[in-house]
Amino acid sequence: MHRIVLSVFSVTFPFFALVLCGFLATRGKVLPLSAISGLNTFVLYFALPCMLYRFGAQTPIRQLLDPAVAGVYLLCGLILVAATIALTKRGNIGWNDAAFGALVVAFPNTGFMGVPLLVALLGDQSAGPVILTMAIDMIITTSLCIALSRLDGADAQGAATAVKNALRGMATNPMPWSIALGALASAVGWQLPAPVDKTIAMLAGAASPVALFTIGAVLARSQMNAHEQVPASQYVPLALAKLLVHPLLIWLVCQAAIALGVALSPFTVTVLVLLAALPSASNVALLVERFGAHGGRVARVILVSTVLAFVSFSLAVALMA
Repeated sequence: MHRIVLSVFSVTFPFFALVLCGFLATRGKVLPLSAISGLNTFVLYFALPCMLYRFGAQTPIRQLLDPAVAGVYLLCGLILVAATIALTKRGNIGWNDAAFGALVVAFPNTGFMGVPLLVALLGDQSAGPVILTMAIDMIITTSLCIALSRLDGADAQGAATAVKNALRGMATNPMPWSIALGALASAVGWQLPAPVDKTIAMLAGAASPVALFTIGAVLARSQMNAHEQVPASQYVPLALAKLLVHPLLIWLVCQAAIALGVALSPFTVTVLVLLAALPSASNVALLVERFGAHGGRVARVILVSTVLAFVSFSLAVALMA
């Protein structure tokens, strides 16, 4: 067991070390805060879409459209959202903060961290479930939580407007489109011209290091800009739920599904559990700023879950290996 843990740390350490580099560079003012938006733009609109396209195009279409994976993952996400809102929506916490608190628990950092980390750990065959779950989080879970966040003093028209805004945001997000184009290329066996494919490969190769560095920078910026004092009781339980409850729930639902005859391989179960064991998605902090929820609370959930994940995720890998 000791050797397994050390071997896992040897793989995961560089990923978390790059996050730490971005955090320290920002905190030490080596990286200006004004530069972070540029890094985000490069990752979100160039490097990461190219990586997702390549993985989608190289993955058999049946893996990208696996109903068993989609059903299990979506069910667990809905359970987490409902349970988190039920437990946190009390006192001075309204729908807005409760909904984004639920989203930060249910949405792992699949894009910036999950894709490169799980492919490095488990191989290219893990890309199918990873991309599918990312699409579910971006399209369904995020839209649901945004719509719920608008229920504070909003009538039915307000909720409908929130859903429309969420759909508009997804339409301008390049990641779902890159996933869809990759899936289409996989389905029809389409190959890009060699010069174009080489260009996309170069951008995809930059996605992992720049994305991880950017995570650290975004976390540092969120901490530096969050002036409100937030009691630990409002964010530590959410961070622990993300790292511990989410993967445990995925494992339990997978076991129940297998017992009912659903076709889930041990490898797929491992991928899903490790996805759930990832820290919270850093892009939730950007949504919080846009919709006026408590930015300090969510930023601290992301920060604490990312720091603790260095140990908890590595242990999850060792246990599932």
